[in-house]
This record gives sequence, C-alpha cells and structure tokens, in this order.
Amino acid sequence: MTTDPLLLMGEVDDATRRLLRTAASFDNADLAAASLLPGWARGHVLAHLARNADGFVNLLTAARTGEPLPMYASPEARTADIEAGAGRPPAEHLDDLRRTADRFTEAVAAMPVEAWAATVQTRRGPWPAALLVWGRLREMEVHHLDLAADYRPADWSEAFAHRLLREVAAHHGDRPDPPSMVLRFDGSRHELVIGERAGAPVIAGPAADLAAWLIGRDGGGSLAITPDGPLPTPPEWI
Repeated sequence: MTTDPLLLMGEVDDATRRLLRTAASFDNADLAAASLLPGWARGHVLAHLARNADGFVNLLTAARTGEPLPMYASPEARTADIEAGAGRPPAEHLDDLRRTADRFTEAVAAMPVEAWAATVQTRRGPWPAALLVWGRLREMEVHHLDLAADYRPADWSEAFAHRLLREVAAHHGDRPDPPSMVLRFDGSRHELVIGERAGAPVIAGPAADLAAWLIGRDGGGSLAITPDGPLPTPPEWI
C-alpha cells in the first residue's frame, strides 16, 4: 500500500462506502445491540467514527495552518460526545457519518503539498501529517469489524491487510518482552518476526486474519501454529 496520502484517498473512499452501506442497514434495535468493544453498543462505534473524522479534520487543519489545534478538546469531551451521540436514531447516525466523511475529504483536498511534512499532536503523541489519511483508513476498517455486522477481515483489501499486519507486528515487537513468534502469511515464505526467532512458534494464515488476531479482533481460529499448541497472547494494541 502506498504511503502517499492522496493516493490512499481511493482506499478511504471505498472504506467509507462500505461503512455507510452497513450503517444504512441498521434499525434502532441494531444500533442498541452490543458491538465487539466492551461497554459499547453499535451506536457508540458509529458516533465514535463520526467524531474521529472531526478529530482528523482538526489535525489536518492544524497541519495546514500551523495552529496548535488538538484532535479533541479533551479526553472527557471525546467520551461525552460519543455517549451523547450513541443513542440517536439511524437516520441521524447515517447523516452524521456522511457529513463528517465529506468534511474529511474536503480537508485532505485543501492541504498544500508542504503541509504534509508538518507534525501534529494526536491523542497518543506527535504524528507526521502524511500519516493522517492512513490513520483514518485504519480507524474505519478496524471499527467496521467492531460493528459485528458481517464485515470480516477478509473484506479488507490485500494492501490494507499487509500494511496493518506489518505495522502491528512492529508495534508489538517494540514492546518490552513481547511473546516470540514468527508470522508466515499468504501461504508464502514471507515472514515477520516478533521477539526472538530461536524456538519461536510459526503462526501461518492469511495476512488479514493474522492482523485481526494481533489486534484482538479475531480469536485466530483460522491460523495454524507449528509446533502444535495454543496461540500466544499478543500484547495489547492501541
């Protein structure tokens, strides 16, 4: 997958269409049903995705103008906005998702070339502005799984699955004392190593399934481990 934010917008547009299609299928009971995230109904996930788009618009604006605009006013305001929006009727959720997705697209289009070299302050620290489009794509694709609405890792594009897998493997590898494992994906000899290779189990499967397991969105039932035994417990992801 390209790292060029403008070229990535095609993937963002596709992911947005898929998300809107799923959201349009929900009635009030569907929105009140549990998501895959503890304590959150589907309505919470959709409200979060809309407010997340607003947050990324804030960061793009900060990169473009040089103003220190935060992603969210505060952690408390972020939580309150999600709670306030979670119980809305389906039409309001859908309108909010469409409107905020359009605002994100417009904010990307307004970025001059030089602004992509800026550094912005996310909830978890400084980030290159050039990664903001990837960040939004990752947010939509992962949380689409969390809606528990028949969207699966296999529905991700191959490019997205590979990039997410490599990113998460690097993240886990940087943690103190990660469980050692060798990830072998797509039935090939391509491997990623977390921890120490010597004596580490080899875990094999499609890149999307490996990535989903590493981020805690899949139990790993489709994965093969050599030698036989239980799958390791991946470190907590973001």
